Amino acid sequence: MFRRNSTAGCCLSKHDLIADEATANLCRRDFLVAGSSAVAGSVLTRFGRTETSSDFGRHRAPEIKPLLVQPVFNCEIYPRKEATSWRVTGAIQDETQLQAEEEHIRRDLAAMAQAADFPLKFAPLVTVRNVEEATAAASRPCDVMLIYAARRNVPILEALVRPRPWNLMFVRHRSGPLYYMYIGAHVHFLRKRRDFFAEPGMSVEDIVVDDTAELLWRLRALLALKNTFGKRIVAIGGPAGWGADGAEAPKRAQEVWKFEYHTVTYPELGERLKRAYADEKLVAWSRQKAADYLQAPGVSLETPREFVDRAFLLTEVFQQIMDEVEADAITVGQCMSVIMPITETTACLPLGLLNDAGYLAFCESDFVAIPAGILLHYVSGKPVFFCNPSLPHKGIVTVSHCTAPRRMNGQTLEPVRILTHYESDYGAAPKVEMRRGEPVTVIDADFAGRRWLGFEATILDAPFFEICRTQLDLEIRGDWQKLLQEIRGFHWMLAYGNHLQCVGYAVRKAGLEFLPIV
Repeated sequence: MFRRNSTAGCCLSKHDLIADEATANLCRRDFLVAGSSAVAGSVLTRFGRTETSSDFGRHRAPEIKPLLVQPVFNCEIYPRKEATSWRVTGAIQDETQLQAEEEHIRRDLAAMAQAADFPLKFAPLVTVRNVEEATAAASRPCDVMLIYAARRNVPILEALVRPRPWNLMFVRHRSGPLYYMYIGAHVHFLRKRRDFFAEPGMSVEDIVVDDTAELLWRLRALLALKNTFGKRIVAIGGPAGWGADGAEAPKRAQEVWKFEYHTVTYPELGERLKRAYADEKLVAWSRQKAADYLQAPGVSLETPREFVDRAFLLTEVFQQIMDEVEADAITVGQCMSVIMPITETTACLPLGLLNDAGYLAFCESDFVAIPAGILLHYVSGKPVFFCNPSLPHKGIVTVSHCTAPRRMNGQTLEPVRILTHYESDYGAAPKVEMRRGEPVTVIDADFAGRRWLGFEATILDAPFFEICRTQLDLEIRGDWQKLLQEIRGFHWMLAYGNHLQCVGYAVRKAGLEFLPIV
C-alpha cells in the first residue's frame, strides 16, 4: 500500500515499498515522491543494488504521480447598509473572522496531508472575493480545484470550476462558521434555480459537508484516475481482449483511458531469451534469486526447480523491457500456449513477483479487465488479483487464477505453494494462501467498456479444487442474486480492503456507468 513517513507534513511525503525477508533480496527500492522543492508530478527513484557486482535486479521503480490540489476560499465581506438586506446567510461577517477561517482551512489542509496514505500535495491557499481573482486562481496549475465556498456568488464559482474536469466543494455546517453554500449549493450552483442539474463542472458527489475524511477518499479516487489515464503498458504478444465481444477492448481502452501500448512480439521475446540464457552471469544470478525465494519462510516447491530458475530469469527480462520504454505495467498475451515453448516455463510466477514488487502485471492481455485492475491498484494502493469468476450461489462465489500476488495487503507476503500451471501441468505457478476473513473489493468490467460492476466480500476459504491454482471462496456482502443477474464481461479484479465507494466515484468521473452490488 502507499506508506507515509512519520515525519510527513503538508508537502508530499516519502513512500516506501515495504519488503520483508522473503523478497528482500529480490527487490529493494524506495519510492520517493517529489516534495515542494521538486517538480510536481515527477517521482524520484533510488535503486538498491543486488549482492552481485552486476546490474541485474536494478530497475526503474514503479511510478506514482502525486495529486496536486489547489485550495481556494471564496469569501467576501459585505458592508452594512441601513434599512436593507445587506448581508447573506452564513457566518464570517468581518475581516477578523475571515482571517481566522483562512487559518482554520490551513490547519485542516495540513491535517489531511498528514493523514493521507497516498501522494498528495496542497498548493498554498488562495482567497478570492470577485470573478477576476477567481479567474486568476483557476489559471494555476493543479489536478483538482478544492473550493471552500462560504458565499453564494455563482459567477465566482463558475470561474473556478470550468477550466478543469475535477473539482470539489467543501462547506461547513458544524465544523466551523456556517457557510452560505451549505444552504445554497444545490439550488443556486448545481441547479441554477431550476429543477434539473445545470452545472457541468460539478455534481452532488463532489460536495462535502464538514467531514475532511470524505474529501480524502475522493482525492484518493482522483489520484487513481490521474495515474490510470495515459498508462504506458508493455504488451507481450500485443494487446487483446478476452471473449467474442472483447476484440475491440484495446481500442476502447485507448479511447477512454488513453493507454499507450508497447508491443513486444513473441519472436522478439524469443531472441531476448536466447541472449539471456547465453549470459552465464544472468543464469547464475537467476538461480541464486530462485534459491533465496524458495528458502524463505512460507514457500513450498511442488514443481521441478528449473521452472522456478527460468521464471526468475524471465522476470528480469520483463523488467529490462519495461525499463527500456519507461513503463511500470506489463501484460502477457497467449500465456497459456505460445509463451511456454519460448520461455521453457510459464509467466505465472514472474507476473506475481512483479505485482509483489509494486508493478502492474497481468496475464492474458485482456484489456476488457485491465483498466479495472489498474484503477483498483491505485485506489487501494495494493496489488490486485486478476481472476476468473464462477457462479454466485447462496451468497458465495469462487474466484481463481494461476498467477496471483502474495503481497496482497501491500506489506507482508502470504504463504505460497509453487505448483505447475493447471491447464498445462507445466512451469511454475503460485497457489497463494490468501488470508481467511480478509475483506476484499471485486470489480467486473463489461465487454462493451461502458459499465463496471463492483461488490465487497470476505474471504471464507482458499480451497484446492481442480481449477486454477490460487483459489478463493468469497462470501458476498450484498445482493448475490442481483450480482448473478448483472455480471458482464469475464475476468474480475480483486483487492484487499473496502474500496467500492471510491472506485465508483472514479469510474463515474471517467464517464462510465458503475453498478454497486450492496
